[in-house]
Amino acid sequence: MLPSPSTASAVVLPGVRSTVPVGPLSYYFSTAGETTCVEGSVCTILNESYSQCLSMTSTSTTSTGGPSSTLSPAVDNPYTGYQVYLSPYYANEVTAAAANISDATLKAKALTVAQVPTFIWLDTVAKVPTLGEYLADAKAMGQASNTDYLVQIVVYDLPDRDCAALASNGEFSIANDGLNKYKNYIDQIVTQIKAYSDVRVVAIVEPDSLANLVTNLNVEKCNNAQDAYKSGVIYAMQQLSAVGVYMYLDAGHAGWLGWPANLSPAAQLFSQLYQQAGSPSYVRGLATNVANYNALTAASPDPITSGNSNYDEIHYIEAFAPALGGFPAHFIVDQGRSGVQNIRDQWGDWCNVVGAGFGTRPTLNTGSSLVDAIVWVKPGGESDGTSNTSSPRYDGHCGLADSATNAPEAGTWFQSYFVSLVQNANPAL
Repeated sequence: MLPSPSTASAVVLPGVRSTVPVGPLSYYFSTAGETTCVEGSVCTILNESYSQCLSMTSTSTTSTGGPSSTLSPAVDNPYTGYQVYLSPYYANEVTAAAANISDATLKAKALTVAQVPTFIWLDTVAKVPTLGEYLADAKAMGQASNTDYLVQIVVYDLPDRDCAALASNGEFSIANDGLNKYKNYIDQIVTQIKAYSDVRVVAIVEPDSLANLVTNLNVEKCNNAQDAYKSGVIYAMQQLSAVGVYMYLDAGHAGWLGWPANLSPAAQLFSQLYQQAGSPSYVRGLATNVANYNALTAASPDPITSGNSNYDEIHYIEAFAPALGGFPAHFIVDQGRSGVQNIRDQWGDWCNVVGAGFGTRPTLNTGSSLVDAIVWVKPGGESDGTSNTSSPRYDGHCGLADSATNAPEAGTWFQSYFVSLVQNANPAL
């Protein structure tokens, strides 16, 4: 159930100017991490643990309240000046999970996770109508508080999805008219967004999909899916840009496309699709480390990264950006489960990795002009995949020694894993 406009929440990312007075739900960066505001901002202390960067010069702009027939030119960093809408679905999951934690201190920490902005995954067509509910909610909140809101979504429903694995197999099959069904899915998203053009939307487009076309064409399912993947992503870019959705195409992570041999072919693929789509103006850049565990900036290389000079996300980004040519070289980086490093047996291990913790909170204070924002994309606590070997969606990665046991199906709530993420959070919750 959606919270009412009076109880739903949003957060201001550090470095973003709030257009309402700072309150208990305005978000923060921890004093355990970076606390330097960008030029033109001033640090405002919220309490002894948290503070916020507020612009000294920018003026507030607010929506007119109705859909617009023409788009404004795409801006630079789409997060600047906007409050990020909290996912009611994830907030409810977290609140329910916290209710099952008996330790009072741990419960209080767990509840704070409900106030961290996390992307809303549209991983089935049935979820698309809820986007309209969220956009309506964000619009009402914006009108009530004279504030600009931003809703974060993940577009994730390509036919023959997850072609190199099994845990996140999707609902559409290429053999069963999947590409046309996918285009209809995109059309439905566009219809929802068009009705609320005064609410900004940022979308990550198709996690893992294009990266699979760079490294996994030896897998028959990926090889057979490449034309549909390309056509689907091109269509998504064109249609979403037409309604002003700021897009970051998924670009794997440092341990995937970040290997030097993969940088050039990956850059060529992104540039090719971008050009074939007509260089849509609202394609902002790339998203990295989605649902993964790499640090943006590692204190030292994890032993599993041996042989790759791009051992964390910032090294990957700095190596990748110059190769992109005409493709926009701007990035967002998922740090939702990257709080603890040196916990994997192999760099390719991705399924419910034991010892992981919630990471750096969403912020615009990224330390790099290439990185628009640190974000939380994967809803921490939702399983990566089942450890049940008899399940049709069982993937061998979910049975490795560094993967949590008794894991439910992908996307299903995994209570003990959520508790572990809270306990291991770095910075601490």
